[in-house]
Amino acid sequence: MKPAATPDTITLRAPFRVVKRGGRKEVQLPDGAPVQRKTDSTLVKALARAFRWKRMLESGEFTTINELAEREGIAPSYMTRVMRLTLLAPDIVEAILDGRQGSEMTLGRLLEGFPVAWAAQATGQKGICQQS
Repeated sequence: MKPAATPDTITLRAPFRVVKRGGRKEVQLPDGAPVQRKTDSTLVKALARAFRWKRMLESGEFTTINELAEREGIAPSYMTRVMRLTLLAPDIVEAILDGRQGSEMTLGRLLEGFPVAWAAQATGQKGICQQS
């Protein structure tokens, strides 16, 4: 008996969709599919800047947000919105650094505002922190 011929073409079907997230395209798998998370570098950089700016203000290196914003070359209103990230609950910051944040959590969404109380962040914002 002759072995079956190997086909020249193989067709694979994988359900996914491409969505825009944080200014770049991302592949999104269907619900229930195993997901290997990766950190959102834009969000991580914003967190790092926020905590750095907070430290610079608290140390007395700069006395006002306006002074610091001028030095950094950005608008004071943007700086205050980014610095608000320092008010995120520690478990949410950790989830962002580990890439475990909900898929809806982007820098743009966080800059729109979120509850200051940590308990409200965990329960009041669907998808703000997705443990996996």
